[in-house]
Amino acid sequence: MCILDSFRQGAQSVIHDVHPTIDKYPAALRILHWVRALLILGLIAAGWTMTVLDEAVAARFNLLYPWHKSFGVLVFLIVLAQLAIRAMSRLPGPAPLPTQERLLSQAVHVAMYALLLIVPLMGYAMSSSFTESDGVFFFGIHLPELLPKDDDRFRLFQFLHKTLAYSLLALVTLHVAGALKHRYFDKDRRTDVLPRIV
Repeated sequence: MCILDSFRQGAQSVIHDVHPTIDKYPAALRILHWVRALLILGLIAAGWTMTVLDEAVAARFNLLYPWHKSFGVLVFLIVLAQLAIRAMSRLPGPAPLPTQERLLSQAVHVAMYALLLIVPLMGYAMSSSFTESDGVFFFGIHLPELLPKDDDRFRLFQFLHKTLAYSLLALVTLHVAGALKHRYFDKDRRTDVLPRIV
């Protein structure tokens, strides 16, 4: 029995050496995660500011709208890069959460990634379809407008862009609350996922 136990321990040691445990996400993902987080908060704040500013304020159209569009496209590209890196990288294993929390966490992550792609697309669709739009600029580069001009469609895209942006904000809030709960309130320290992403 002792020989068998020794063999098992030796085999587990070899497996551990060949496939070491990953404690952190790859550096590229960690950097992009925090850059994306700051950009999203800035975009939501700018979007809200744009909608409440009087149309007579020149900065609304000359500054806020162009920068909002540029950074929105940037977030879209960052998310695509994150998804590509995730697909090609070894990632930390799932935290040992209770089943309901694990399912909720997975659902929130999937929904966030979906909205991180859909919200910028709806913003692009708004600018592309609005008859008085000057188009979508990406830091000085004029992107092609692929949709026909149609103000009725514009109003639909506008509604979706706004509604989904606030939905994304709600999911981000839930995501942050979950991370804080795992760090400061859970008894099992293995559920603290924050060190993986910093």
